[in-house]
Amino acid sequence: MRTAAVLVALVAAATHAQAKAPGGLEGLDSLYPELDALYLDVHRNPELSGQEEKTAAKLADRLRRLGYQVTTGVGGTGVVGVLRNGPGPTVLLRTELDGLPVEEKTGLPYASKATATDPAGKTVPVMHACGHDVHMASWTGAAALLSRAKDRWRGTVVMVGQPAEETVAGAKAMLADRFLERFPKPDFSVAVHDSSDLPAGKVAWIPGYALANVDSVDVTVFGRGGHGAKPDTTVDPVVIAARTVLSLQTLVSREKDPLEPAVVTVGSIHGGNKHNIIPDDVHLQITVRSYSPQVRKQLLDGIARIAKAEAAAASAPREPEIRTSEGASATFNDPALTRRLGAMLARELGQENVVEGKPEMVAEDFGEFGKAAGVPSVLLRVGAVEPKKYAAARASGTPLPSLHSATFAPDREPTIRTGAAVLALSALELLGKR
Repeated sequence: MRTAAVLVALVAAATHAQAKAPGGLEGLDSLYPELDALYLDVHRNPELSGQEEKTAAKLADRLRRLGYQVTTGVGGTGVVGVLRNGPGPTVLLRTELDGLPVEEKTGLPYASKATATDPAGKTVPVMHACGHDVHMASWTGAAALLSRAKDRWRGTVVMVGQPAEETVAGAKAMLADRFLERFPKPDFSVAVHDSSDLPAGKVAWIPGYALANVDSVDVTVFGRGGHGAKPDTTVDPVVIAARTVLSLQTLVSREKDPLEPAVVTVGSIHGGNKHNIIPDDVHLQITVRSYSPQVRKQLLDGIARIAKAEAAAASAPREPEIRTSEGASATFNDPALTRRLGAMLARELGQENVVEGKPEMVAEDFGEFGKAAGVPSVLLRVGAVEPKKYAAARASGTPLPSLHSATFAPDREPTIRTGAAVLALSALELLGKR
């Protein structure tokens, strides 16, 4: 039986057609007002990574009302809902819970005005600038559709509400909290992420590496401070840092295989506080992106080597301090599973609405679940841009607001509908059929 016969109303994700599913199943149209209300609620009330207590409670409550067995506090504020429906495969569907320390500037009537205290004790604005609010609404819609279609499938659905994706710490925290031992081990792992460069109603699938390894590297270069008019009496860490920044560029341009993707970006450099004072130290913050483990190691080793060599060349009084943090492995979409779901979605949502996408150097930690369980995993992209705005931007060459931008605002109804359709249809493709 084709999945379209199970969830006819899901095609409304792309067409907005008003349709009813057979067999008494309530379709996406009847669910949408509740999903929209949830979206508006979590958009107005975002929470920072690791602080998603109210957000988690809202999702947990909805899963309980749908008949899922719910556990909260997994890996901090994580939520896990399990729906068993006889023998068959187990499918994991994930959403993220956290917002970003960004002040919303969309001008929308439901714009976030929330603030929070960050780990450094500073009060910061908070916004869902990455679309996690869309993901939560879509995920809840898929959970509802699957719970109402239990006569059409067999197996187990594991709904995962993951905290702290933005700090790439939440998936590892849930796994460290014995996620795989406490809950049914998945046979497949699936998630969606909205896209700021794809029209709403469209879906992109990317086989193989889709998102990058990410590492944050902090380098503190030490010198010997003194008067700016007497540099000969000092060891200038500003000059050492400047040489280091330039030398780091050769890791990508001259040391790495040019066919292997990689990025080394120095995002900040801080040192000194006055024109005529040479400081004692300078601090660099670097983001490192790669796909393969070999290139990842090559880049991290190279940063340490270059930083130490530049310090030694300047006779610095001590070696630089080098710390690596916020590491996450690349998101690798199982090629066979990705192509299977891409073909199914093209059949059900229309070939014109489903395309093969391109890998990106941004990062996610969703892949940690599939990697830890040793099972096929796939992250599908869902367009979030109002189609007319997308077409106008392409025609004019004007960049659209990206994810993490203070002005990012998804075209919420078609994006939520498409996300719910993709998750539910993917689960039904992979679950056993009655």
